[in-house]
Amino acid sequence: LFSQILNALELVRQGADVMPRSQLNPVLDAELGPNWQSKLASFDYEPLAAASIGQVHRAVTKEGLEVAMKIQYPGVANSIESDIENVRRLLNYTNLIPKGLFLDRAVKVAKEELARECDYEIEAVSQKHFRDLLSDTPGFYVPRVVDELSSKKILTTELISGVPIDKVASLDQETRDYVGRKMLELTLKELFVFRFMQTDPNWGNFLYDQPTKTINLIDFGAARDYPKKFVDDYLRMVMACANKDIKGVIEMSRRLGFLTGDEPDVMLDAHVQAGFIVGLPFAEPGGYAFRTNNITSSVSNLGATMLKHRLTPPPDEAYSLHRKLSGAFLACIKLGATVRCRDLLLQVYEKYQFDDEPQDSVVASSSVSS
Repeated sequence: LFSQILNALELVRQGADVMPRSQLNPVLDAELGPNWQSKLASFDYEPLAAASIGQVHRAVTKEGLEVAMKIQYPGVANSIESDIENVRRLLNYTNLIPKGLFLDRAVKVAKEELARECDYEIEAVSQKHFRDLLSDTPGFYVPRVVDELSSKKILTTELISGVPIDKVASLDQETRDYVGRKMLELTLKELFVFRFMQTDPNWGNFLYDQPTKTINLIDFGAARDYPKKFVDDYLRMVMACANKDIKGVIEMSRRLGFLTGDEPDVMLDAHVQAGFIVGLPFAEPGGYAFRTNNITSSVSNLGATMLKHRLTPPPDEAYSLHRKLSGAFLACIKLGATVRCRDLLLQVYEKYQFDDEPQDSVVASSSVSS
């Protein structure tokens, strides 16, 4: 539901007309000063791309650096509250949302996320942080931020090229497997090593440059960090799901706030089975073929039971996290990739330092050899 709210807003905004010069120039003047053009060798008024809250223009700096300038639509930050409220009213009016989806909590999280995305100064800090975090990780590149051409409503970065993930699906199997592996490697590192994640899984945010075998990463507006205690218990839950450890899944789900402890057995069983299905790629050594195993439909079949018997909304951290995790899986399915997922998980798990070591029995049994 959280993703659907954000997608609904994005579809509405993508239907908007391209900003004309008469709108663009006042934003540029207000944010960068009336002499902003003197800082550039050229500026292309025809947008490269449109996003949910702004559009992107190609430019060249005086130093000859090709850049992408993301310019926010006037008034978009002020409209978010009312836009989301309109979506919420519509959903309530149609009476299609079951209580188990906890609409108000999803709306609250969506408002907070979109408010952050409207502040390009926050995004610039996140992008620089990711650039530092990934500086020694082969296969990834984060473009430089150009501070003198950036502000709260304009973000200018080095222009990079590449093929979006959905277009990589037409390349050879070796390339698709490589990109799928790198996508999952990145997702696991973001959560369990960096505890800082870009949570928007839009395929256009990952641009594959085939000659250098590099995934160029863009758009860090939805980046956020995660508390150490949450990540500790979430890693334990992932291992329990991978190892089909019923007790471990239930215990960690309660510690994380997915369960209250008062759920009926039918809910516990559906919750555990859904966890086992999501854990399937990490369950066995060797390559996991994403396209031949339909994870999404298997989980959705359990959804009705969980919606009927769910007693509490998931923790706030889970909304954006699960959007990213499901996006990584869907990317691998789209690619038709075969990935040694358990190896990737164990590489992270075996180096992980839990705050409450020594590990309890739930997890001590889960370091199964790969």
